[in-house]
Amino acid sequence: MLNSTRNNRGISLVEVVMAMFLVTVGIIALLSMQPMSWQVAGKSDFLGKAAEILQNELATTELLIMNPNNAVNTGETNKTVYASGGSGPQYDGAAAFPVKMTITDNGNNSWTVAVTVTDPGNNTVLQSLIVTRQEPFKY
Repeated sequence: MLNSTRNNRGISLVEVVMAMFLVTVGIIALLSMQPMSWQVAGKSDFLGKAAEILQNELATTELLIMNPNNAVNTGETNKTVYASGGSGPQYDGAAAFPVKMTITDNGNNSWTVAVTVTDPGNNTVLQSLIVTRQEPFKY
């Protein structure tokens, strides 16, 4: 009987080629998803900024209406707010967010404030709020 000794340690060339193929396929699959992830990240950034602008506009208008010393101007107003938060771009290419605000007098010392913010991708975020006056305490 011939006793042949074989070396079972190590990796064969076929195993190396298969491992390289599988790693290459995985890397190509990940790289193909990269453009879509950039688009989703940009869209979520715009929507987050639009929601922040919406909340700031609602809070500011609510505070102005609640103060009985301020006159309430009903109707529709349009303005543009930039991503930096100012009324003008602070750098070239700053994202502009059109803001439409409608204030309606409900007739019972309350007003409905509706704000719509559109992001540069034409996605809109909107919310409305009913605001009443903060009358002074009478004793």
